[in-house]
Amino acid sequence: MRRWRLVLGGGDAEGTGHALTGTDAAMDGALTALYGSRNQGRDRGDGRGRDRSGGLGGSAPSVARWLGDIRTYFPSSVVQVMQRDAIDRLGLATLLLEPEMLEAVEADVHLVGTLLSLGKAMPETTRETARAVVRKVVDDLEKRLATRTRAALTGALDRSARISRPRHRDIDWDRTIRANLKNYLPEYRTVVPERLVGHGRSSQAVRKEVVLCIDQSGSMAASVVHASVFGAVLASMRSIATRLVVFDTSVVDLTDRIDDPVDVLFGTQLGGGTDINRALAYCQARITRPADTVVVLISDLYEGGIRDEMLKRVAAMKASGVQFVALLALSDEGAPAYDRDHAAALAALGVPAFACTPDLFPEVMAAALEKRPLPIPTD
Repeated sequence: MRRWRLVLGGGDAEGTGHALTGTDAAMDGALTALYGSRNQGRDRGDGRGRDRSGGLGGSAPSVARWLGDIRTYFPSSVVQVMQRDAIDRLGLATLLLEPEMLEAVEADVHLVGTLLSLGKAMPETTRETARAVVRKVVDDLEKRLATRTRAALTGALDRSARISRPRHRDIDWDRTIRANLKNYLPEYRTVVPERLVGHGRSSQAVRKEVVLCIDQSGSMAASVVHASVFGAVLASMRSIATRLVVFDTSVVDLTDRIDDPVDVLFGTQLGGGTDINRALAYCQARITRPADTVVVLISDLYEGGIRDEMLKRVAAMKASGVQFVALLALSDEGAPAYDRDHAAALAALGVPAFACTPDLFPEVMAAALEKRPLPIPTD
């Protein structure tokens, strides 16, 4: 009954008859401030109703207190959901322009997207605090994703460099033995290596080039954050030359900032229109080794530019040997909205467009580097 009372909010029709005290009452107050209805539970003249109207008001102090309360009473995952709802439902984005507010919030990818969308409206007094918030989220993401990404891509690069007639010191003994198990001779207790499997000798030379072409329209905020982190991870690998390009109706090359995802993120400007064709034209002009290049377009495909030209560019890049990957989103936020006609047109060119979680991205990139079928999610 206690839990039902917290869910239902204590209105006239709630029916639990359960009174809340102490911590439960405080939790109820925090929930009511965000989710309560101004018409819920008002006195109807029978003495039973109470004014349970919700609202955080417009002042930073009241919101800061509320943020402190929810962090006291709820786990971090719930706090992030409530913060997101407060920003979306109550229009609190402008309050994030105040440093004391930023220090009170629980940092997550959604909050970073909100801060980036505020852009130039953010005063200088807030900018350093905002950078600290973004830095925390980026560092957490990098710790979670970097090791697995490097391992997956290093393996892909090694496999793509494998040679069929290796010298003795270049033989991959583990794979050679597994490839020849059918040639095991029990009487000699040995494997006859009919086929040698080798890997290319280690080299510091660039073997592959990757171009991340990222749509920075407002709906792509979480994808921009994750792509910036992955860009930094890829740039740290000497065998991969990585270029990072963001676009709306204009194109900005942020490759010179790629080592620091925070600098990349503050170099973006979320919102505005979309010209995918223009962005792909920029990327296409900078490809020097098509057969060793992977282009990753991260966009919901709502094209404001020239659709037919965009498709021709994709077809031309594929014909030249470029591996082209189209991601409708790079986030954990579920199925995205996207232009289905453009997605179908890309699929007809042999470029399936699909949403990708950050955890799946290393496998997608490894498959693209090896030129094998992409691990496309089925649900």
